[in-house]
Amino acid sequence: MSKEIAAVLFDFGGVFTDSPFHAVHDFGEELGVDTADITAIVFGSYERDGDHPWHQLERGEITLDDARNQILALGKALNLEVDIYTLFARMAGNNAGADEKQPLVERVRSLRREGYKTGIITNNVKEFGDGWRSLIPVDELFNFVVDSSTVGIRKPDSRIFQLALAQLGGISAGEVLFLDDYQANVDAARDLGLQAMLVSGDVLADIETLDGLLLR
Repeated sequence: MSKEIAAVLFDFGGVFTDSPFHAVHDFGEELGVDTADITAIVFGSYERDGDHPWHQLERGEITLDDARNQILALGKALNLEVDIYTLFARMAGNNAGADEKQPLVERVRSLRREGYKTGIITNNVKEFGDGWRSLIPVDELFNFVVDSSTVGIRKPDSRIFQLALAQLGGISAGEVLFLDDYQANVDAARDLGLQAMLVSGDVLADIETLDGLLLR
């Protein structure tokens, strides 16, 4: 039987916003590129951490301009113009889908009132820091944020979850529930002993699943 949950930790992109993978899929369709191929160019493999420029960017090892230029070169090798600045400009529209996720924001607010510890574990980009934090009231909702570009570690590397657990003091891994929209990150959390939930993108259904896990 699962332990009683004392803390709920969240990914950011794809949980409190639309999934960036959807935008990349649409971008690939416009270029006439298969989803797997365009994702590999822009993000590399999300099943593991590696040396792809996007991975280096999310670890804070290179700048956004550096990543853009390297990804442009990866695209040009396949006769494609893959400019992540064009992609991000499209993703920024409609607050990146954050408005539709407001019910989850309210649920996190109520989790705090109910006594749960809350936090964010995000693979993110240093240059995006002010932008993503402006989409939801981060400081009000969460006890802490573990940002890959600040700590130099990105999911699914287990060390980023260990950093989050250290922020929780005496709460054990089994008392923590983690929500993410990418299966490899969910699997990595479970391998470390956390309870974990794959977010579907349907915010009301996800809240219902979350509440069901809290009541077990």
